[in-house]
Amino acid sequence: MDELARWTDFHVAVAGASAALGGLLVVALSVNVRQIAESRGVAARAAAAIAAVVVGVVLAAVALMPGLSLPGYGVVALVGAVLAGAAALAATRRVLLGGEGAPSPGRPAEALRVVLLLLPVLAYFVGGVLLTAGVAGGVVAVAVGMLAALVGAVVFSWVALVEVLR
Repeated sequence: MDELARWTDFHVAVAGASAALGGLLVVALSVNVRQIAESRGVAARAAAAIAAVVVGVVLAAVALMPGLSLPGYGVVALVGAVLAGAAALAATRRVLLGGEGAPSPGRPAEALRVVLLLLPVLAYFVGGVLLTAGVAGGVVAVAVGMLAALVGAVVFSWVALVEVLR
């Protein structure tokens, strides 16, 4: 049996859940758009969260394409990792510099924010490298990235709805 075909149910579930969560994230952003727009750090984190979720949706949908090879899927994962990585690196810079360009005091919260931003991208990248080499285990790494993107988006949705008002 084709390795990607074994993951069909997972990819269908992730595509649907990620698409729904992506929509909810946009709604959460619109509720407090003024406060989010005023904080470059929060806006950058929003972009990174949306990018990671969108890449997850695309990867889940692409995995459902009939006849797709593991290396072909790996190339798509690598392109997604690069695109989401650009947003994640910009957001990481904002988090580490305090959002407005000034150095931020080190706190555990910054470390968690950075992990939530970078984990999906790193997992997509590792999965892409493994898949392009024909290693079926790369599907697991991409799946970890998808799930990490979902967790990161839920956490950021809370920030967008509640924390920005504090």
